[in-house]
Amino acid sequence: MAREISKEIYRLTRKKPFCHDYGLVGQIRNSSGSIMDNIAEGFERDGNKEFKQFLSIAKGSGGETRSQLYRASDQHYITSEEFHELYNKLVDLNRKINSLINYLKSSDIKGLKFKE
Repeated sequence: MAREISKEIYRLTRKKPFCHDYGLVGQIRNSSGSIMDNIAEGFERDGNKEFKQFLSIAKGSGGETRSQLYRASDQHYITSEEFHELYNKLVDLNRKINSLINYLKSSDIKGLKFKE
């Protein structure tokens, strides 16, 4: 889901006039990419404690991306439909990330690096 959201953000930020707002384009691309990057990095750490930390950062990046969507909408860079579609996908993704965090908190498994 994070990858699909990032791809959609890149597609939208290539359109005029959005593509000319270099600051917002860079911020929204970075924050949307940060979601998937932090999920991947946390997973690769092989420990649930670190994974939970990186998932939390990914959730924060999702919130940041939603904020930037509001800015893009306010400037009429995206349509109301594009805004609501992406906003809802981001809310759904953050819900799923939160569910994974809660699962990891309740799990007795500490991670691959703790297996003997």
